[in-house]
Amino acid sequence: MMLIFSAILFTGCKNTPKTMIPEAVEPTTGQLIKRGEYLVTISGCNDCHSPKQITELGPMVIKESMLSGYPADRPAQKADPRVIKQGWMLLNFDFTSAAGPWGVSFAANLTSDQTGIGNWTEENFKRALKEGKYKGLEGSRALLPPMPWINFTTIEDGDVKAIFAYLKSTNPVKNVVPMPVSPEGI
Repeated sequence: MMLIFSAILFTGCKNTPKTMIPEAVEPTTGQLIKRGEYLVTISGCNDCHSPKQITELGPMVIKESMLSGYPADRPAQKADPRVIKQGWMLLNFDFTSAAGPWGVSFAANLTSDQTGIGNWTEENFKRALKEGKYKGLEGSRALLPPMPWINFTTIEDGDVKAIFAYLKSTNPVKNVVPMPVSPEGI
């Protein structure tokens, strides 16, 4: 009996690979988009990149303009330079623009429209997110506060790919976001 058990054990063991490395399975486009939507949601991208309306619960995202950035048809906020010199940062009511020592910045359009990231490559998006480069262009200016791009410097490439896939799948919203205002222009 012991001999039969040893033979079975030996036979079974000799055909077993020494290391089991699972093969990497590429996610489907749907899975990638779903993961990207999840990452965009938990990262709070809507907090700054989505126009909002004031409700009894506070600012709520306007679904039709979700992730379209600061509305181009809205007048730019006025900020008191004296307050900024005292160390304050000011946000407008829906957090799509901010004023501080850097001037006034406006949240970018992240939708799939050409006025957003519609003509960006994944490499542009990765460079913007991980290196803080405007429109992800080499040699471009740094992204301005309050964009927390420094928090994304170590994001994994697979997560960048998922976020980009989700943003490219969004409804396009035509919205040309204003250029930043220099500190002297406040």
